[in-house]
Amino acid sequence: MQPFTFHPGPRLLSGDGSAARLADHLPDGPTLFVTDRDVLALGLTDACRERIGEVVLFTAVEADPSRDTLLAAVEAGRAGGATSVIGFGGGSPMDVAKLSAYLLGSGDELDSIWGVGLAVGARLPLALVPTTAGTGSEATPVAVITCEGGEKRGVDSPALIADWAALDASLTVGMPRHLTAATGIDAIVHAIEAFTSARAKNPLSDMYAIEALRLLSANLLTACDRPSDQAARSAMLLGAHLAGLAFANAPVAGVHALAYPLGGIHHLPHGLSNALMLRHVLQHNQVAAREDYATLAQILDPTCVGQGSQAQCAVLIERLDTMVTASGIAPRLRDHGIAKADLPTLAREAMKQQRLLVNNPCPIDEGDARRLYEAAW
Repeated sequence: MQPFTFHPGPRLLSGDGSAARLADHLPDGPTLFVTDRDVLALGLTDACRERIGEVVLFTAVEADPSRDTLLAAVEAGRAGGATSVIGFGGGSPMDVAKLSAYLLGSGDELDSIWGVGLAVGARLPLALVPTTAGTGSEATPVAVITCEGGEKRGVDSPALIADWAALDASLTVGMPRHLTAATGIDAIVHAIEAFTSARAKNPLSDMYAIEALRLLSANLLTACDRPSDQAARSAMLLGAHLAGLAFANAPVAGVHALAYPLGGIHHLPHGLSNALMLRHVLQHNQVAAREDYATLAQILDPTCVGQGSQAQCAVLIERLDTMVTASGIAPRLRDHGIAKADLPTLAREAMKQQRLLVNNPCPIDEGDARRLYEAAW
């Protein structure tokens, strides 16, 4: 067995009401409570905030949060004397909360910590509550912020791993179909890319990725078709968390690298962007990753066991493509307002995601990226 390092993620609470129980694990003093206006308006945060008591509420988090939003959250926490931080919502509030807790606790400057392993200071106590079954951000040491020109920049450090996370599936029951579909596909991509990560794939990340893919693929369409199905929602939330643990240790790759410009430039939701690029990047990778893809195909379609690896690889790609369209996602870039003239710019921007591209099973250069965007168009 090759040497590896594995970070196990936060301590977990699960079940109905688990978000409110996080209050028992926070220190005395004000809590910077980071969420967004939609989550607040739905009342999802009410029980948790009431249990905490003294809250500095920050709700100005947008999709693909900006640097200015992050710094505003930090200033709100500093002005309110925050002694802990909660991120409550999808990946955007959780990412803002993670970096806010770090910047408040460490005193570091944001521009000094972009990249991998540069955030080494002490943060404030941190708890995270996902309300979508997708990003897995509550499990990971990664936070992504949109900077000038739409460029996505990330901080990846064990210092961002939360102390606690709450998995409360009742918070996800009201998710609309399009959000259930996009975030579910996002989680599936996390599992697949972790399982094939060129840089840090390891036995524990493989175990989490396989179980995540099993849970997610078996329950995504049920959660889309029957949004109040508590069992399906619970399975999706756990699957997304396990996928987060997998890619926290075996980082994601080409699908995410090509998805980020779609979000940064055209403001497509992150999960949707991953869904649009999934088939094409897997086809690009299939020679290099064929045996791993064959293993994953057997999870989606056990009847393909015994077929050759090339045939199994084709099964994986086709099953995932069918799942994307069955979930209700329109599968072409042009379906979402992307002009063909934009593709060269997208390819250039994707090359800025070298921290992700180095994890891909085979190289993706700018010419490859342009070809893949053209195939997705």
